[in-house]
Amino acid sequence: MIRRLLPLALALALSACGFHLRSALTLPPDLGPVRIASADPYSPLADDLAQALERAGAQGATEDDANAAVLDLISERWGDSPISVDQFGRAQEFTLRYAVVFELRRVDGTALVPRQAIELSRDYVASPTNAIGTEGEREILQRELRREMTASVLRRIDAVLVRGAAGAAAGDAAPTR
Repeated sequence: MIRRLLPLALALALSACGFHLRSALTLPPDLGPVRIASADPYSPLADDLAQALERAGAQGATEDDANAAVLDLISERWGDSPISVDQFGRAQEFTLRYAVVFELRRVDGTALVPRQAIELSRDYVASPTNAIGTEGEREILQRELRREMTASVLRRIDAVLVRGAAGAAAGDAAPTR
């Protein structure tokens, strides 16, 4: 009897907790084409963001297109710092940090998403005596952090756009004096 009720109780608890999948990023229809500007012309993050924005329904724009919103990647920085050392003073563990500063501007230059900074980090072990797999692990972490950074930037854009649309709708519904 209890074995039959337990799955039912768990299903009810999960549905009652408010869990729901995150919806896809939706851009406002008046945004128009989006151009990604980066200080690094070969930035893998810029390429990843361009693909993600196209999947979200944005039209890509070239550098020459003056009638395009601009997602400006102002700064991209990578850094390693040791977090532990062995008895000989050699670094054993490191923190890999990835920081990006960005903003999204409309065609007229007004900030749709104000300048924001995002920093992600991961810790990894790098044995100083056996460095064969260390670079491979670091490259894997870099790809993972770049993928997470792309998702983080899109979530920030979505949060500002949804909050802005909700605020505008609430402002429209407010009584006027």
